[in-house]
Amino acid sequence: KTGRGSKMIKKKFYTWHDIEKMCMQIVVKMYKDDFRPDYIVGITRGGNVPATIISNITGIPCEALKVSLRDDGQGPESNLWMSEDAYNGKNILIVDDINDTGATFNWIKKDWQASCMPSSDKWKEVWGNNVCFVTLTENLASDFHEVNYSIDEINKAEEDVWLVYPWENVSEFQ
Repeated sequence: KTGRGSKMIKKKFYTWHDIEKMCMQIVVKMYKDDFRPDYIVGITRGGNVPATIISNITGIPCEALKVSLRDDGQGPESNLWMSEDAYNGKNILIVDDINDTGATFNWIKKDWQASCMPSSDKWKEVWGNNVCFVTLTENLASDFHEVNYSIDEINKAEEDVWLVYPWENVSEFQ
């Protein structure tokens, strides 16, 4: 446990082996559902690594989408071409490391719908059908409840846990 102020926070560390195994489990679930994306979208920063691993396992092309709502102050970037692909029926797998608060996935849904045919009822059929959301870890207390594939679950409303993925565990270099 580590202190943040006066509150103790439990840390959960994932190894590279854990991540590779989780990515393989996601691919198995996705293929059992007969979902084959045209491309995979990794959310910068945490989703890029698992998206790349899933891309390498499947041979499906991978893209990146910057949705940085807290880290750099620059804000997210809209990707109109991705929203058009989604609306026009391309299968897209959106990958992040964790669905923590739900803000990232909620932003994508809102942005994509606002960017392409915003008043169309067709968007109701896009989410969960040809556009699927993936996380390695699902926070059950998140405001986004439409994750299609996840492997690990936590509930931060019951226990505050700080997740440390191997690409974030670089403290020995600081």
